[in-house]
Amino acid sequence: MHFDVLTLFPEMFTPVTSSIIGRAENKGILDFNFVNIRDFSNDKHGHADDTPFGGGPGMVMMADPIFGAMRSVRAENKRVIYMSPRGRIIDKELLTELSREPELVILCGHYEGVDQRALDYWHAEELSIGDYILTGGELPAMVLIDSLSRLIPGVLASQEAATEESIYSGLLEYPQFTKPRNYEGIEVPEVLVNGNHKLIRLWKLEEALKLTKRLRPDLFDEFVKNHGELDKDEQKVMEKVIDML
Repeated sequence: MHFDVLTLFPEMFTPVTSSIIGRAENKGILDFNFVNIRDFSNDKHGHADDTPFGGGPGMVMMADPIFGAMRSVRAENKRVIYMSPRGRIIDKELLTELSREPELVILCGHYEGVDQRALDYWHAEELSIGDYILTGGELPAMVLIDSLSRLIPGVLASQEAATEESIYSGLLEYPQFTKPRNYEGIEVPEVLVNGNHKLIRLWKLEEALKLTKRLRPDLFDEFVKNHGELDKDEQKVMEKVIDML
């Protein structure tokens, strides 16, 4: 998958090409092109913003440098995303849809936003990572890239890891433990080291249900309503958790 990221601060994206995503880039699964919008400014100082018509605080990114950056990546043939607090909040359904795209253009706003004409002309879809305001679209773009990339086959070592983790499975993830078995007097639960895979599976389900009920009752209620694939033993575990105060 190819990403064209249009930003005033391309240096902010160094973390994106590290760790798991960096390895996927090295394998050719992912490809990134970070475009500095200032390079397309007609101002000798590289200015890409100006005061808003009609007044108001702050500055607005101008249409012309954005148009130049868009044309440089041939955005007319690609799906264009604008990271914006007024956009649709990204979720699994949307990420799955986007993961099927061969190419994406991500526009990062800054200051008070961008000239609306740039969004309208390039048919930009506005997406958000939550109902709060950040200083720019770079961090939201990184969140989008990271959450989207892990759904692309080959990025993670196991594709199950992309779909069975917290939230995507419908439940929060059960507690995890590793060596040593005893640390500071705290023991790993016996069930995880006894080798009985059925009991381990049921323990993980019970712990996930309990955590979800306590921390995300909305997810828990949704899971209870749509639990048709549970077997008899799993059903008993769920009923036990439902009956807990």
